[in-house]
Amino acid sequence: MDFLGYLVIGLLILILIIIASCVKIVPQAQAYVVERLGAYQGTWSVGFHFKTPLIDKIAKKIILKEQVVDFAPQPVITKDNVTMQIDTVVFYQITDPKLFAYGVEHPIMAIENLTATTLRNIIGDLELDQTLTSREIINTKMRVSLDVATDPWGIKVNRVELKNIIPPAAIRDAMEKQMKAERERRESILRAEGEKKSTILVAEGKKESAILEAEAEKEAAILRAEAKKEATIREAEGQAMAIVAVQKANAQGIELLNQAAPQNAVLQLKSLEAFMKAADGKATKIIIPSEIQSIAGLTKSIVEVAKDQPDK
Repeated sequence: MDFLGYLVIGLLILILIIIASCVKIVPQAQAYVVERLGAYQGTWSVGFHFKTPLIDKIAKKIILKEQVVDFAPQPVITKDNVTMQIDTVVFYQITDPKLFAYGVEHPIMAIENLTATTLRNIIGDLELDQTLTSREIINTKMRVSLDVATDPWGIKVNRVELKNIIPPAAIRDAMEKQMKAERERRESILRAEGEKKSTILVAEGKKESAILEAEAEKEAAILRAEAKKEATIREAEGQAMAIVAVQKANAQGIELLNQAAPQNAVLQLKSLEAFMKAADGKATKIIIPSEIQSIAGLTKSIVEVAKDQPDK
């Protein structure tokens, strides 16, 4: 093979290499800014692309995903002249690759400087205590301000967070002493509240115990009264039953006596026995009707006649 053949083969290989280098595949979440003869030609999105050899070039490869940049602590002065160090974290996303490529020379440096100046402006209007307790407000103000400022650069600021707020050492010592005193005060309050609750619980316990004892005594008194009442009722019922039994016995005796048809002398004897029982050896004076007196004389005569008769 002569020199001309080698030259043709070399040219073919060179053409293939050039063609291969002009074939570009843009990956997901990226964009390529393409220039033609030094001027902006277009923005390639995801997919297969072919650039013109020796004329087109890829000026910038841009990542479209949300990115995070952590800036070093910046010295700021509060409204009450306290100098502190604050570092910030910015979450941003490129929305326009052309503006990002041609809007500002060093976008990240520009965002850092803009963040520092915005932070100083916001903190300068706040006192130390407000700065320590108003993180959310500071974050919102910074995000709005940065988003407006970076919009011409094709950048959208999604979030801004104050990572650390570092007061001076003397302020930190004073804050620690204040926090310690506050914790001791809260501990004293909690202890006093605990003792108060304990005293209240003890008093309530005694009160409930006294109430229960009074209720128990009341119930016992009621039960004793009811028992006494029942005993009285039973005793009265027993006496009534006894009276009824006696009356029944008397009625039966009278009925038997009527059935026996006693003579007048027997009746007078029974009356005399009734008066003797009524006297019971205790009466000092008894008035006896005339009918009973006559029968008493008759009884005495019969007794004397019985004594005069000889024993058989």
